[in-house]
Amino acid sequence: MFTTPDAERRTGRAAWVQAMLDFEAALARAQARAGVIPESAANEIAAHCRADEFDVDSISHRAVSSATPVIALVGDLTELLDPAARPYVHLGATSQDVLDTAAMLLTRRTLRGVLGDLHGAADRCARLAEEHRGTLMIGRSLLQQALPTTFGRRCATWLTALTESTTALERVVARRLAVQFGGPAGTLGSLGDQGVAVLEHLAAELGLAEPVLPWHTDRTRIGELAGTLGTVAGALGKIALDVELHAQTEVGELTEGSSGGSSAMPHKQNPAGSVLISAATHRVPGLVATLLAAMPQAHERAAGAWQAEWEPLTELLRLVAAAAAGTERLLAGLRVNTARMSSNVDLTGGLVMAESASATLQAELSRTEAQRLVKELCERVAERGGTLREALLADERVRAALSENEIIEATEPADHLGSAGAFIARALALHESGGNPQ
Repeated sequence: MFTTPDAERRTGRAAWVQAMLDFEAALARAQARAGVIPESAANEIAAHCRADEFDVDSISHRAVSSATPVIALVGDLTELLDPAARPYVHLGATSQDVLDTAAMLLTRRTLRGVLGDLHGAADRCARLAEEHRGTLMIGRSLLQQALPTTFGRRCATWLTALTESTTALERVVARRLAVQFGGPAGTLGSLGDQGVAVLEHLAAELGLAEPVLPWHTDRTRIGELAGTLGTVAGALGKIALDVELHAQTEVGELTEGSSGGSSAMPHKQNPAGSVLISAATHRVPGLVATLLAAMPQAHERAAGAWQAEWEPLTELLRLVAAAAAGTERLLAGLRVNTARMSSNVDLTGGLVMAESASATLQAELSRTEAQRLVKELCERVAERGGTLREALLADERVRAALSENEIIEATEPADHLGSAGAFIARALALHESGGNPQ
């Protein structure tokens, strides 16, 4: 329930092993290009860097004794090779080079699908914002009715958050996922003066960014990745929360396309999709916090803090993937009850137009006097029933200041949407620009 088939496949144990082997194959090819090892040895190493040739369970168990799976993996790889190629396996590298680079490869591969779902969800938001530009809805603050808005304006909020967080994630994928290659202490001492050349070739082989220097204990890349994924999750969680609230029986403004049932109450239509998204995104901040807490790492190589990153990062990728895919599905099937939205605007008998009525009265009365008068009438409507418009029309003090048409205009929700339409247009323009405002 808390991942996708694609993310599960791309972050599972076999995927980690394959990503580590991809590093070893690329390292051999890079060293051959730099003239450090024979090309024949590089070809032999690369030919055996396939996860299906390895016993993943055995590697997992043997990893415990060394606090890394790389030693067992490299040993097994070496055994598969022709004796002439064996001395060149893993040359100059250390376990952290392999695992950090594997993490970058896994992240990039997983986020391709996630970014596709995020763009799909944003497109759905854009269509909803356009379609419901004028769909009147009550805005709410502190869970109480506030002022009129439109459902399109709400969708524009979803859209902008998705657009901006997705753009930030794309930047991380394009610029911050870097190869790791520094050897045991970050100097590549065993490669003499060829270390930087091999680094350049290795980055090119893997299609990852080339760092200025090895980042073994500079975990800003991991921190930035974690924070950006957390921001994406927050944007997705906002949408799910809104749908959950609007789907409440007493509100009834939104319904999921395939609502879930109840094991005990046949009448219920639970917002199951939103619930799963919310459950996934609620778990994300703790994982982000763990990765940020692991950033201070000792000296040139960490003891424990680095190892603490692997599982939280894997889980973070899976949860964000689940939330992104779930949100795209949620928005695709979302049903909008425009009649219920309209009736909820009228639920208070027009009391939500008190601000407008007060502002209109201020043209003839002082601000304090206008606010006091409207508040008095609001309290009367709340106690006795009726509508604010009726109360205003019946009050001699108001009629002395305003005409009937002015009172009607001041209490018409659809005429008091301010810049809602302009904000929707701005959100759509940002989306159409790919998240790059002009």
